[in-house]
Amino acid sequence: MATKTTLSSTLLTLFFTLALLGCSNGEPPADAYGNFEVDEITISAKVGGELLQFDVQEGVRLDSGAVVAVIDTTDLHLQRAEILAGLASTAAEAQTVAAQLQVAENDVARLEKDAARITALFRDRAATQKQLDDVTSALESARRSLAVLRTRYPAIQAQADAVRARSEQLEQRLRDAVVRNPVGGVVLTTFAEAREITAPGRPLYAIADLDRLYLKAFVSGDQLSQIKLGQQVTVISDAGKGALQEHPGTISWISDVAEFTPKNIQTRDERVALVYAIKVRVANDGALKIGMPGEVRWSAAP
Repeated sequence: MATKTTLSSTLLTLFFTLALLGCSNGEPPADAYGNFEVDEITISAKVGGELLQFDVQEGVRLDSGAVVAVIDTTDLHLQRAEILAGLASTAAEAQTVAAQLQVAENDVARLEKDAARITALFRDRAATQKQLDDVTSALESARRSLAVLRTRYPAIQAQADAVRARSEQLEQRLRDAVVRNPVGGVVLTTFAEAREITAPGRPLYAIADLDRLYLKAFVSGDQLSQIKLGQQVTVISDAGKGALQEHPGTISWISDVAEFTPKNIQTRDERVALVYAIKVRVANDGALKIGMPGEVRWSAAP
């Protein structure tokens, strides 16, 4: 089970310092500031039991489909054996009723012929009333037996279908006991250890695709008219030793709800301003890290 969350990060540190840094390099000032974040996926157990195997370490890259955990399935195998026995019993009962149905249908067909023959003989006064009554009674009894069997067979079939459905559910639980990593990425955090007892829905680890990060930044209401979804922008990050590095980015989300500027803005006036959050998707060449501050620029130099 996988639940998607957004990694919280510290936003907008040293607003004026970054702005001055951009200007000092001869670059136009940034239009927005923020921090790099990532979409984090929490992988959870779908069945409960002892973690017989748990091969996950923080910082390790995992491929999609890789087996990362194996949960003890002893109880599930015992349940499967019980269900399979019940399915075999139900199938045998269904076969028995089917055979009885065939016999009953043959008896009814035979007695219908006998009843027709005796009725014709009775009209010709070649058969007695008792013979007619006996064959009529036997035919009615056979028809009642056939009707009972015909009501039993669908019930047995329904019972067999229910047992098969339980068996399929159990097989799925057995498959879920082998936990496979659903997406390629780097393990951020682990929440379990081998030999621990886990439960359905309990988180095992968190993973994220670090090849694609996004810069979460904030813009003023006046800037909203300058941006749109899918717009190509320039993202700037610190390359170390006072140097800056540019990355192409795409605006992937624009909030439609205004909020107060986060508290870590340096001036009181800026902190009480209403702003809109945006996300800029950026391909990561390895230089970008979660939580690193960055800038967004879409305006041309004045």
